[in-house]
Amino acid sequence: MNVAEWAGIIGAAGSVLGGGGWFVSRATIRAAQATARANEAAALAAAEPNQRAEDRAAFEAIKTELRTELTATREEVKSLRSLVRAFAWYVGELTSQMRDQRIEPPAPPQRVDEYNRTGV
Repeated sequence: MNVAEWAGIIGAAGSVLGGGGWFVSRATIRAAQATARANEAAALAAAEPNQRAEDRAAFEAIKTELRTELTATREEVKSLRSLVRAFAWYVGELTSQMRDQRIEPPAPPQRVDEYNRTGV
């Protein structure tokens, strides 16, 4: 083979390889994108149980806090009810003593009158 033949073969090979390189490049980019999507999906799948565990832990913490607050609120309501009943009894006794002395006590506020009638 002479130099001209070799040049033709090299030129043809370069053209085939150059054109083939474009296809290879596109395939490589697509493969890289597919790999990236697969890696992302795998990371999400692997993270999901951890995320669920974190969500459950947060939910349990919120639930515990709300139960604690609810218990405290119930205790406070019981205490306030007891105080209102004791105060109502005390005011009733004072009113009775005033009437025994022929002193007419002032009329109670509307809310107190409502409580005396309904207990609420």
